[in-house]
Amino acid sequence: MADQGVHVHSSDEMTGIPAHEHTHPVYPMIWGQEERREFEYIRQGTSGLIASRDVVTGQIEAPFIQPTRPGVDFANHIGAVVPWHPQDRHIFVLDNLNSHQSEELVRLVIAHVHRNISVKELGKKGKAGILWTQKPVMTFCKIPPTPSVRFLYNPKQTLGQTLPMDIQRLSAQTHREKT
Repeated sequence: MADQGVHVHSSDEMTGIPAHEHTHPVYPMIWGQEERREFEYIRQGTSGLIASRDVVTGQIEAPFIQPTRPGVDFANHIGAVVPWHPQDRHIFVLDNLNSHQSEELVRLVIAHVHRNISVKELGKKGKAGILWTQKPVMTFCKIPPTPSVRFLYNPKQTLGQTLPMDIQRLSAQTHREKT
């Protein structure tokens, strides 16, 4: 599909990743010995990671590490993935988490399809229109007016089974780069 200008992304979140700070400096590598690290650490709370994997190349694109995971963070992540291939179409495979069906995501889709939607048609969360409940939001995101950015919702929580090892590896790598 990538050769036809369509990128399929598997997107998910991992929360509750412990943020550790080592209490002692790293012992650098010397001849005949590997780099060594003491086991003691200070807990610095937890963080979360939002990541998308291109299912063809396996590359993790635009990972977001942050302490929270509201809909705006997920929409920002999607907004960071799409510019990697701005002329192509994007399909995101997601679970049914409520942050994957947020008002911010609808607004992002509207911005990418370059369509003006009236305030009345957009509606208000809990009241009317596209934003009325999660069901119209899912319908709008699945089949937007032009399919440059599209979302497919998996009925069960199964996507997280494919990303955790990569997410843990990425989290450890990011933590090493910060220290």
